[in-house]
Amino acid sequence: MTELRFRLARPDDTPRLQAIRAAAFAPVFASFRALLGDEIYDLAQRRDEEGHATFLDSLLASDSPWEVYVAENGDVVAGFIAVQANAETLVGELGLNAVDPAHAGTGIGTKMYEFAVSRLKRLGMNVAMVGTGGDPSHAPARRAYEKAGFGAELPTIWMFKKL
Repeated sequence: MTELRFRLARPDDTPRLQAIRAAAFAPVFASFRALLGDEIYDLAQRRDEEGHATFLDSLLASDSPWEVYVAENGDVVAGFIAVQANAETLVGELGLNAVDPAHAGTGIGTKMYEFAVSRLKRLGMNVAMVGTGGDPSHAPARRAYEKAGFGAELPTIWMFKKL
């Protein structure tokens, strides 16, 4: 990895960020499908997969409360991360983020999370939080969050039943 740099995302970054998002989250959605089975996945989860691109677009919108940063490895955008600071609660959140699978395992994720935490500290936040999945496809993200100092957890389980 060359020197990693962070900057605010620009509108012309959108196609690259969407490509990274699609590639990075493909195994996540496949994991969800495997865990839930095709029938429940199609009924309860598929819309989230289909709306994922629109969700990223909403974070990138000029009126969004989120700041989206790109991680540049040399001259290549290798990842992105969204952060939001709540001035009322002083709790900052790391939101949608992804590393290009071609750059996975190189420490970019950990550096993105360290950058995001630093940004939230500069904005006066007292706590940083991030949500992630407990399934095997999220294990690399959980390891990177732990490397960046996240440790206190509130476990959540979503359970499904076909009606």
